[in-house]
Amino acid sequence: MFYRSFLIILFYSVTSHPVFLHAQNKPANSNEKEIHDNPESALFDNDDILHFKLVCKVKDLFNDRSGTMSYHPMLLQYTRKDSSVVSLRLEGKVRGHFRRLKENCKMPPILLRFSNSEKLKNTVFEKQNKLKLVVPCQGDEYVVREWLAYKLYNIITDKSFRARLAEVDFEDSLGQRKTETHYCILLEDEKKVAERNKAFVWNRKMIPMKRINSEQFNMMAVFQYMIGNTDWGVPYLQNIVLITKDSTKAPFAIPYDFDHAGIVDAPYAGPAPELEMPDVRTRMYRGFCEDNMKNFAKTFELFNTHREAIYSAYTNCSLLKPKYVKFVTRYLDDFYKTINSNRDIEDEFGKPCRTNVRVEIKGLKKD
Repeated sequence: MFYRSFLIILFYSVTSHPVFLHAQNKPANSNEKEIHDNPESALFDNDDILHFKLVCKVKDLFNDRSGTMSYHPMLLQYTRKDSSVVSLRLEGKVRGHFRRLKENCKMPPILLRFSNSEKLKNTVFEKQNKLKLVVPCQGDEYVVREWLAYKLYNIITDKSFRARLAEVDFEDSLGQRKTETHYCILLEDEKKVAERNKAFVWNRKMIPMKRINSEQFNMMAVFQYMIGNTDWGVPYLQNIVLITKDSTKAPFAIPYDFDHAGIVDAPYAGPAPELEMPDVRTRMYRGFCEDNMKNFAKTFELFNTHREAIYSAYTNCSLLKPKYVKFVTRYLDDFYKTINSNRDIEDEFGKPCRTNVRVEIKGLKKD
């Protein structure tokens, strides 16, 4: 009966439109020619907003938040540039931890699962299997801000999750709820991230931070400091995915979920009480102890090299309010002042070496 209802649904014309993010926001080594020659298969090689519709029993899906969440049938529709409509059957289920809970968020994040690879050919979802859909928790603007955090890390390294901003119409197949349209994020599957970097996902916990590839770890940890994110940890894989080309060598730590970052400044976000921080805008470096601050020199040079591109991600984004852009500019100014001052570097990045400063939080035991 569910899919019969789709037959009476009028096709809805949807489009992609640009957000005025330019080349500096693409991952390093991205293939620009491929983007223009084959746009339908380049889900994450395009900064245009992807507009599509999800049709399902919305209430059943959003209420299925506890215990073992089940997959619910869905129909996804979008319109190509030639005005032809693509309709794809798939399944979706609620996922996540903090944002899954009703007391925290009105809408829970969703995991989309495509089942028929043949149907995906020559669509924007070609070669995709599972995709996380990040939805608004308490306002669409915070989704856009979190998406930009992913774009910042793409600027720094290819060892990062790619993200596509989407405008999604959530339509109830039973006609019991008004259709709602929201900005959401389509997030690259972790296995795809690994494959793109000629590696595989290593789901191993209790690996000490010092066992991670040191150059890449410093880059990742400084990035988390830059955006004001303390909601991560390596030993228990808290918002971290490990990938490696060889299990006998040091793995790489790739971060995700940035909604608790100070640069996003979501109203529901707060630091762990154990960190004794006043708010998420306050920065704290949560890497391991480095006795020699010169070990950060190469990392700071990298961030200085990409400084203009990092600022431009915000100044060139037409979806942001001027007041927020002004805040981010000041927030980034403070970061760059810190990494270009020897005294500030010692004060901030030497914190893990000082026993009176808490950088470990409950559940993420000291290595």
